[in-house]
Amino acid sequence: MHTPTEPQQPLEVEGRVGENGDNATAGLERLAETVRALRAQVERARIGADTRGLIELAKGVLVERLHIGPAEAARQVSTLAEQAGLSQAELAADIVNRTARDGFAQLLIDEIADPPPEVGARLRTAESGVLAAGDVQAVTEAILEHALAPLGATAAAVWTVDLDASLTLAGAVGFNPDEIERWHYVPPGVTTAASSALTSRRTIWIRGGDSGVLPSIGGAQFREGGRVATLATSGGRIRGVLEICWPTAMPTQPPQVVRQIDALAELCGHAIETRPESAVQAPRADLTALADAMLDPAMVLVPELDEGGAVIDFRVHHANARFVDPEGRQRASVVGATLLEAYPVAAGKSALYDTVAEVHATGAPFRAERLALSVSIDQPPLTELEALSVSRIGGGVLITWRPQDESAKSTILLSHAQRLSQVGGFDEDKITGEITWTSELYALYGLPETEGPIPLADLAEHAHPDDSAAITRFLRTLLHHGRPASTVFRMRRPDGAYRHSRVIAEPLLDPSSGLVAVRGAYQDISAQHWTEVALAATRDQLVLTEQESAERNRLALQLQRAIMPSTHDPIELPDLRIAVRYRPAEKDHLVGGDWYDAVVLPSGQLLISVGDIAGHGIDAATGMVVLRNALRGLAATGAAPNQLLTWLNNVAGNLADHVLATALCGLYDPETRVLRWARAGHLPPVLVRDGHANTLPMLKGLLLGVKADAEYELGEVRLREDDVLVMYTDGLIERRTASLDDSLDHLLDIVSTSAIDLDQRLDRLLLHCDADTDDDACIVGIQVR
Repeated sequence: MHTPTEPQQPLEVEGRVGENGDNATAGLERLAETVRALRAQVERARIGADTRGLIELAKGVLVERLHIGPAEAARQVSTLAEQAGLSQAELAADIVNRTARDGFAQLLIDEIADPPPEVGARLRTAESGVLAAGDVQAVTEAILEHALAPLGATAAAVWTVDLDASLTLAGAVGFNPDEIERWHYVPPGVTTAASSALTSRRTIWIRGGDSGVLPSIGGAQFREGGRVATLATSGGRIRGVLEICWPTAMPTQPPQVVRQIDALAELCGHAIETRPESAVQAPRADLTALADAMLDPAMVLVPELDEGGAVIDFRVHHANARFVDPEGRQRASVVGATLLEAYPVAAGKSALYDTVAEVHATGAPFRAERLALSVSIDQPPLTELEALSVSRIGGGVLITWRPQDESAKSTILLSHAQRLSQVGGFDEDKITGEITWTSELYALYGLPETEGPIPLADLAEHAHPDDSAAITRFLRTLLHHGRPASTVFRMRRPDGAYRHSRVIAEPLLDPSSGLVAVRGAYQDISAQHWTEVALAATRDQLVLTEQESAERNRLALQLQRAIMPSTHDPIELPDLRIAVRYRPAEKDHLVGGDWYDAVVLPSGQLLISVGDIAGHGIDAATGMVVLRNALRGLAATGAAPNQLLTWLNNVAGNLADHVLATALCGLYDPETRVLRWARAGHLPPVLVRDGHANTLPMLKGLLLGVKADAEYELGEVRLREDDVLVMYTDGLIERRTASLDDSLDHLLDIVSTSAIDLDQRLDRLLLHCDADTDDDACIVGIQVR
């Protein structure tokens, strides 16, 4: 036990665990519960205060309208609410709505058919909370709790708009504390939901699932939820932005809810306007003094508002002494008039009125180097205002501009023309030695304008050594003979790079022909020079390519004609006549790879074949030679035609250029008169019997060179006396404007026509088949006798 004189020791909590630890934890929980209860009590008291404020307002209305005392008004409110089955707050809201006829009343009475009482109660309660709130944060909490939470919203933020169109977070509820800290300020030019609403001057709706499109406060928290950002206005000016968040996707809202949100945004605008920290609007006298201090013409405009507080026009409050009216009027005739009265076309194409209205509403200044303005209805020509500036200062708008100056405009046009054409001008005074360069000439030389210009006499020192002779001739003609001159040289820049340039100059002479000055210009022609070099190289390459192509075509044509002459003596065998025809392409550069062959094998059988290599030129011709000779050699083995095509397919696939080709191969046995044949992607043979022509069956067979293990079907037909069999390549019948079936029908009609002999029949085919693809054509025909 301590004595009365001993000081009390402090209570030690830290480090005590075990049985005392449980007591400490329980004490902390009780303390936390007490804090939560006190907070709930304070919240209920605040809500009650908001509700009581609404009820007291309704009592005041009854006192004024019924001429009764406060006690009787309180009794009337209680009795009427009980009789109507409403709460006192709902009845009070109805009384205020039917008396006030303000924005809320218009919403609830005129725009919502038979509105539920709780809607009016919560909106009027929110209004009472806003009026009683001490700052924008309290306003945000009041509208979320009383008006937005019943709509399903769980978070709200109120942004204030600064003069530079930046956004400052003035109130936020329902968001994580870290988000509120991170989003306390949004610089101008950053695209968010709120800034988009401010820039477009319309409400931004994000239904849900696409919240990441416009970043904003609580982006991760409400990623899948809905969001709306609407303008908070007051007195025709945009004071801020109200942003509301829903936890889930938000369907399209009915017009009544949209109007409620707009009304709540107006409450926020009023709260921002009347907040204690709001900047005091600059007096008009100070704005007038600022305009008078401007060196350029200036006007001060003040907004004209209608009964609802919306801006309907701007009145010219003041014009400074440098004011220049585009129509030539005195400033006294403009001051006092509205903007649309003084300049009625300002709402048209020039959009001057829209610009002023947007600056006044958002506070974001507007700058333009030039603006075309029509000043009157009966004056079509436009007047250009240079360096136009529109700024909101306090409650007014300051407009400044610079009248159009023709000499300045000509200087600007000349400067742009010199820059675009890469031309720089100069002037050398031979009397004073003064040299003047344009800024474009400094750019051509790659020199800063702080360095002195280079005299013409020193031109050779800044050029390629090989151009010194041309420069000497140029200077002698110009300076000594006094005649205009020009030359092209390679200008050396300070970084060592060369630019192809042209200089042209003319002398200025006095009456005695003495040289007074030299004026001229330089032009960078590097792009033109290298274009000419490239064109010359291209022309040389084209000539070489044409020569090489002509030589290749000549060699291909010689090779093709050496292997397959266009005429061939008929082959006479016992009981059989063979004839061939070959028609080369009409154009040498289209030399193709068509081939034909008809040869008697050592076995006594007749090998007949036709084929077509894909492509044209020497590659196609050499590929044709390889396949034709390979087929001859393979046929000496005595194998069937389908086996011959299988081997020939391997040859085509293993060639260096991997050719693709079609082929038709047949072996005719004179003793049995049996023709065995196979096809590789080629059109089948045509058999003429008893005056009728038909194609043989379309046997199975893939193009040569496409697939290594391709299989080929074998066909067999026994020929009779007077039968005629024709094999051909597609160059004989193909037409660009006809189908293959139509071309085959035309071929059958021609070949079935009676003829004296086989040669006449083949000649008629070449004459009457109207192919138009400029391709080679081969025909092999046999006739049994």
